[in-house]
Amino acid sequence: MRNDNRRTYIVAACLLFLLLALMTAIDMALPSYHIAIKVIKKASVYALVAVSMNLLNGFTGLFSLGQAGFMLLGAYAYAIISIPVDKRAGVYQYFDGGLVQFSLPEFFSGFLGDTAGTTVGILLALLLGGIIAAIFAYLIGLPVLRLKSDYLAIATLGFAEILRALFQWKNLGPLTNGSNLLKSYPDFENATSYVILIGLFIAVIVLLVNSSYGRAFKAIRDDEVAAEAMGINLAKHKRLAFVISSFFAGIGGGMLAMYMGTLQALSFKSTMTYEILLVVVIGGIGSITGSVITSFIYIASLEWLLRGLDSGTFLGISAPGIFKNGFRMAVVSIIIMVVVLFFRKGIMGDREFSVSRMLKKMDGLRVRRKKPRASGTAGGDGAND
Repeated sequence: MRNDNRRTYIVAACLLFLLLALMTAIDMALPSYHIAIKVIKKASVYALVAVSMNLLNGFTGLFSLGQAGFMLLGAYAYAIISIPVDKRAGVYQYFDGGLVQFSLPEFFSGFLGDTAGTTVGILLALLLGGIIAAIFAYLIGLPVLRLKSDYLAIATLGFAEILRALFQWKNLGPLTNGSNLLKSYPDFENATSYVILIGLFIAVIVLLVNSSYGRAFKAIRDDEVAAEAMGINLAKHKRLAFVISSFFAGIGGGMLAMYMGTLQALSFKSTMTYEILLVVVIGGIGSITGSVITSFIYIASLEWLLRGLDSGTFLGISAPGIFKNGFRMAVVSIIIMVVVLFFRKGIMGDREFSVSRMLKKMDGLRVRRKKPRASGTAGGDGAND
């Protein structure tokens, strides 16, 4: 058993090393504005938000549609606290330089140096965005989590729409810049930083799902009455799942703001939540692996591989009358319908990728290959005798 565990850890470490080596090679070979870099960044962000939504919808059984609202909170918190002080006058030009005259990355750069200080400031700003989203989730969850199913979804969707309108309100302009853009905040230029950081956050969610709290979430999802009879505090665990999911959605919103370069509340429409929900459903409700894989497939297809369907030429075929604006989304919709028809539980269902399971399958294949040889050898020896 110890040898098997050791082999599993070694293989997992090798896979992680290969992934990091691949990401480093991509960053070194391609400029930061290359479409492949942009796809990796955006897909990583969507993976984190999809996993956070899956924690709520898939593992706890709470149907929430407020993800875009919590992402908006995290994005604005990150941008507001990260814009350099000397650039705030230009960003908040209609609001006398804005209300906040402080930059977290600049603060840490003062005594840690530019690179280290900026990195620490960015990380803390992202965490602050997640904490603010979590606080709002806790306050909203007190009344909203009494609702179930579609009613909960409608209430959380309404909350997200109210937030989007509120952040464009002129009276909040000194803080949010109203309907104007927020910009000039720092970003991670390479895709490797996105992958590493989001990988760590997803790893935390995996640990949570496999803990006693995760088992309680699943028990509530499967049967609330039975879970309560087992001594599980339904209100406490539902609120906990809601707050944790919102925390990571807020961090995802901050990283999406970094990816976009400029920030406006109009970007966080309800369609963004529907996109995340689509990723969760196609990947498999209750599968973290499915959410991650589908995020990369979905973003790569939508932003890169199928882009030619809107430009008149696709795969060397020129058909301006067919390949025009809007055709790409029609093709994506058809692909989604086919996937849903043939994979009712999603690509992964409720299964997860497991290194140990993969090694066992490889061992099984190796044993099957050896058996025919052994029987053939035995038959040959018998004939010689």
